[in-house]
Amino acid sequence: MIFKPVTVDDYKILKPFFSENPYSHSVYSPSSIIAWSYGTFKVDYSIDNGNLFISGHDEEHPEDRHLILPLSMETSFTPNMLYDAARKAGFNRYWYVPGDYVETLNAAELKSFFLIEEQPEFKDYVYLTEDLIHLRGNRFSKKRNLINQFSREYLQRNRVNVEEIHPSSVEECLQFLEIWCDQHDCDVEQESNLACEKHAVITTLKNMDRLESKGIQVRVDGIISAFGIGSRLNETTATLNFEKADSGIKGLYQFLDNECARRLFNGFRYINKESDMNIPNLAESKQSYNPVLRIPSYKLTFRS
Repeated sequence: MIFKPVTVDDYKILKPFFSENPYSHSVYSPSSIIAWSYGTFKVDYSIDNGNLFISGHDEEHPEDRHLILPLSMETSFTPNMLYDAARKAGFNRYWYVPGDYVETLNAAELKSFFLIEEQPEFKDYVYLTEDLIHLRGNRFSKKRNLINQFSREYLQRNRVNVEEIHPSSVEECLQFLEIWCDQHDCDVEQESNLACEKHAVITTLKNMDRLESKGIQVRVDGIISAFGIGSRLNETTATLNFEKADSGIKGLYQFLDNECARRLFNGFRYINKESDMNIPNLAESKQSYNPVLRIPSYKLTFRS
């Protein structure tokens, strides 16, 4: 197989393979795959016999070179086929293998070919869209209270405007991202999770139409102070890829989250908010929204 680096120009090539995406993990999205190729972490792809293979490798950690599960418009891969495909491509492991997909495979056959190891830092959080829209019950009382406080201070005083992200406002969103990153030390380590995420946000904002991403921005007193960006994952689920808000404005994050659910995801049963990357504060925040599912991620490594 011949692999080539993914670029924004490849989105239309990759997209058909994801149209009937059987995988529930947020990694399996062409827009995410393109956006997260940055710095020392490179993402490549190859199309072989009608199947799409995507690889990832970090120049600083060559031992982590891996494939994600192949995507096909016709073939369903058995453990034996996964093993043969990886060996043909020159790899000995898969990453980001969703737990619910693992459960569909023959366990004995899978274990005969692969060692199975969970990746807890990449375990996705999945929510019911209607929960995040309506915020009903005691589970969401703190969220409603914070939104009400934000409403009294800002909405009821006509200090807020919520808009779709348009090309004309991308530059303002990028300026806000720089402010947010200064507050959260994104650029202290160029290969940190936050630095890589910053680049992914920039790529997405600059290519919203080409990557078929959708977003909203929140202006407070005329200044963009928050934005959220989402994309389709599969028929029932969309992904909230990025969510940034000025943490100095009380209730803004909760307001943004609610607006994203209403404006970006109405029509999808589930919202996948991706993983917490083992960041404690992020894990606490995502758990506080009461996920209905967690999608485990696994490594599959050749036994021999």
